[in-house]
Amino acid sequence: MVKTYNKLVRDRIPEIIEASGKSCSTEILSAEDYLRMVDAKLDEELAEYHKDQNIEELADLLEIIRAAVIARGYTIEDLERVRAEKAAKRGGFEKRILLKEVVEE
Repeated sequence: MVKTYNKLVRDRIPEIIEASGKSCSTEILSAEDYLRMVDAKLDEELAEYHKDQNIEELADLLEIIRAAVIARGYTIEDLERVRAEKAAKRGGFEKRILLKEVVEE
């Protein structure tokens, strides 16, 4: 039986598949295709988090976010700097504030 996936997977997945006695075919993506697949993987992992809402899905999201950062030419330090700057200027989400409406005069 052959199952077709055509999705981005973690680096060790092919060896894990082969260690289980199965075989698989893979392809190394071009930079352009990789970016497209990283974006698709972000959507996939977010959907999985919405479904299961567990720490493993959050870890998967973090891993693909790290991959997206690097694939787009940034560093993890760049990401953290921008995150910290935004948090300093606009705050985080710790206070659980729900904005209900804004009234303009």
